[in-house]
Amino acid sequence: MMNIDDQLKFSAGPAARKNNCPPAHKQHHGFTLIEVMVALTIIAISLGALLSTSGTQASSAGYLKHKTLAHWVAVNELTQIRIAKEFPDVGDKKGETTMANNDWYWVRTTKATEDDNARQITFTMYSDKERTQNITSLIGYANRDAPILTTQ
Repeated sequence: MMNIDDQLKFSAGPAARKNNCPPAHKQHHGFTLIEVMVALTIIAISLGALLSTSGTQASSAGYLKHKTLAHWVAVNELTQIRIAKEFPDVGDKKGETTMANNDWYWVRTTKATEDDNARQITFTMYSDKERTQNITSLIGYANRDAPILTTQ
């Protein structure tokens, strides 16, 4: 003989038994606390890496701007020699230039070449007055007769 629950299951048909009766094994839909914690950990590590990369890129951009301005100062100094039609003496000369609200310190090194009518001029740019933090160097040439400068 069937008890009341069995009779209800039997008389209601398969569709009613599926929806009305508690299943033998409950299936949970959703995430466990451990799964959520693992996901949050992965997101936190990823965001930390992104922030670190962003900070590095920002400082690199500032450094490249500083280096570009120093290079422009060196190019301007070489151009001044050309405009003045100056044939510099061999040796070192220190100077300073202001550009883009910064003071730039440089050392101009002039060397003799195989041609007595040409000189090699190297501008080494520094960001400090003591000239310890070298930023960039630029090499050009001056000719005694017609000062033509080429840079490298």
